[in-house]
Amino acid sequence: MYSLLKNIHSYWAYLVLLILILGILNAIAGKIKGKDFESKDLRLSLFGLIFSHIQLLIGLILYFVSPWFSQWSDLGVKGVMNDAQARLYLVEHPFTNILAIVLITMGWSLHKRQSDPGKKFLRIALFYGLGLLLLLSRIPWDSWLG
Repeated sequence: MYSLLKNIHSYWAYLVLLILILGILNAIAGKIKGKDFESKDLRLSLFGLIFSHIQLLIGLILYFVSPWFSQWSDLGVKGVMNDAQARLYLVEHPFTNILAIVLITMGWSLHKRQSDPGKKFLRIALFYGLGLLLLLSRIPWDSWLG
């Protein structure tokens, strides 16, 4: 089960990153060009929100079935925090990515409250962009691409 979830989590991440990048670029272009916020823009932003939440759910399940999770009892908190790789998988990656999803969700919520299309695009670009930066900062690149 762990191997299957890890593969799903890894491949779904490509989709999440792609949709977030497209959503951010679309929002920046919409803001710069002064476009109206249309259904295409809404759908792209919504897909970014939904796909990132699905990735979070897969990641949370993976966290608890992962062999890394036993490191909490084997090493204890101090041992996990002193081991860079264990700290990445057990602390930094999950908590930073949860924060990233919170930012993306805030961007979605704040854009809905705006009536001005420029402000809608700005909320999506800013919060989705910050979320994307956080996601990219804590991807375990060596194991993900390898």
